[in-house]
Amino acid sequence: MKKIMFYCQYLSGMGHLVRSTEIVRNLVKYFQVYFIVGGPKIVGFEMPAQVKLIQLPALWLENGRFIVEDDYNSVEEVKELRKNLLISEFDKTKPDYLITEFFPFGRHKLLFELVPLVEHIKTTSPDTKILCSLRDVIGKDSNQEEEETICYLMNRYFDLLLFHADARFQQFSETFPRYKDIKAEIIHTGFVTQPVMKNIDDHQLWGEVNPGIKKILVSVGGGRIGYELLKTVIEASPILARQIPCIIKIFTGPFMPEEKVDQLTQLTAHQENIHIETYTLQLLAYMQTADISLSLSGYNTTINILSTGVRAIVVPIGHENEDKEQLIRTQKLQQLGILDYMFAQDLEAYNLADRIITCLNKNRAWESYPQFDLQGAEKTAVFLKNLSHGEEDTCAGGFPELSKVSVTHKRGGV
Repeated sequence: MKKIMFYCQYLSGMGHLVRSTEIVRNLVKYFQVYFIVGGPKIVGFEMPAQVKLIQLPALWLENGRFIVEDDYNSVEEVKELRKNLLISEFDKTKPDYLITEFFPFGRHKLLFELVPLVEHIKTTSPDTKILCSLRDVIGKDSNQEEEETICYLMNRYFDLLLFHADARFQQFSETFPRYKDIKAEIIHTGFVTQPVMKNIDDHQLWGEVNPGIKKILVSVGGGRIGYELLKTVIEASPILARQIPCIIKIFTGPFMPEEKVDQLTQLTAHQENIHIETYTLQLLAYMQTADISLSLSGYNTTINILSTGVRAIVVPIGHENEDKEQLIRTQKLQQLGILDYMFAQDLEAYNLADRIITCLNKNRAWESYPQFDLQGAEKTAVFLKNLSHGEEDTCAGGFPELSKVSVTHKRGGV
């Protein structure tokens, strides 16, 4: 069985980890996978059993600065440990493929460890193929210098780019202006998401709920951002209750500061229809059974909306700081009538309550749009399996559409 080393670093939220884990869950069907994780541990998060986990000393960002766990003396100490550990684990494992999640299109704060790693691979193990796993929208407006850096890194080190989007909805060329300067093969895999669940027990998720009561799901991913949405939902609850009976399930995310969780809990002290939890492995099941979902519009939550067809209101964030990832994705889906959105500055209790009621009166989203390609994780695994076996048609295995719409251009010898 051939080996893949998959590098994933999440610096603020947990979306990169969730998406990478779903890809890894499919890769282990065909490969021995070594999953390198560089962010803080998340209590309750489950890794696929067959994966060999390599946990780096954790790094994450707060207010633009690296933070490390208390076990270490300094950020510089952790950087040096991580750099050396990556190279030693590579030498020990000798994988056939290295996959870096998002790098080099982002994660340039991690050049201190990633450039030594890929340079070491090219020098000592030239047969190892290096791949990039990239979400649908890069988001940040890159300047000329940054674009030059991305093109240089891609063309010097990388053999393949796996672009996790439905090519009918989002092309790589739309998210990176210098796409013609990338020499590596580019594959549109389809969106990466978890498969929808069957035989869900509503009562186990929501309790004994009368059929006439609307089930409202509220989530904010990792929770470092999104507090204002949760607070506004709680403030809007009495207004909603006067018009529709409802139960509200709030997930704060594992990274929301404890003092903010306490504030939200205090706000709900006299509202028995609101339940606050930190994290759940069953978010997709909640979406499948909810009447409406309120969330930020990161990749994973948005693709879950597509796969479940739940009515949704999303709040794109980041564009105030020139990161337009969520805004671009949100506006394209809103134009198709798939979801509704509000800007963070418009979050006010009466306004939100009105939007929720309006959205609840609409048909579920899946009734109004054609199916998206949501098999990105499985297609990625099958593509790499066939590639590793040296098959000429690497898109075989039940996914011929990859060969028709997914190859932007090729470089020989991949």
